[in-house]
Amino acid sequence: MGLKMPDLTLYFLQASRSIRIAWLLEELGLDYKLEAYDREDTGLAPAGFKQSCGTALGKAPVLKDGKLTLQESGAITEYVFPFPSCISAIPNVLRLHPSREPHPLTVPARYLCEHYDKSHRLLPTEQAQRVKVREWIHAAEGAFMVHCLPMVYVRRIDASAAERLAPGLAGNVARDLDWLEAELKRGNGRYLVGDHVTAADTMVAFSIQFIFWLKLAQDRKWEGIEAWLRNVEAGETYQRAVAKTGHHL
Repeated sequence: MGLKMPDLTLYFLQASRSIRIAWLLEELGLDYKLEAYDREDTGLAPAGFKQSCGTALGKAPVLKDGKLTLQESGAITEYVFPFPSCISAIPNVLRLHPSREPHPLTVPARYLCEHYDKSHRLLPTEQAQRVKVREWIHAAEGAFMVHCLPMVYVRRIDASAAERLAPGLAGNVARDLDWLEAELKRGNGRYLVGDHVTAADTMVAFSIQFIFWLKLAQDRKWEGIEAWLRNVEAGETYQRAVAKTGHHL
């Protein structure tokens, strides 16, 4: 009997991190149902999104895989990857249950490890690259977004105050961008890790798009970052994700 195809539903909110997961699913070549919502005039998610996605926070994106509901783009990203620790556990299980036929415990392990990213393209198995991809996954929120989001919240309350605060907020953003620019120069400049799209690109790209959209630290140019963005945005899977979701900022 063949493996059952995943029953995936992506709850997508415009001008949000949701594009990260749509792009990721396109990279994986997975079919998924899409429930897309526009923001209200206030910039907030509509009540319909919060009711449909089924989470207490009602934040985007949300991915449902059968009966399992996941939120937070970084957590979703890591969920869909095979974990080398799972693969390395299989020989241990076999040693505990030696037989000519695979023990039943090895079947779900192998299924979970290979179901979504069989080639390990998006989260490489090579240790140095895998560590770097995971670093970027967390930097997408822990560095880039955390330093630009205060501007969004202040603008919703007092636009004039936001403009006064912008120069101070821009300092951390500029340092983040300096780091990214330097990393791109050390690599091939087309992708953050290796010679093709990985989860590093699918996570970080939105953060940078958002920073540029906010016009933070706009008194400088980061040519390497701009070239990298143009490259990944021109990719077939990113274009498919945008076409399917209507993504915009």
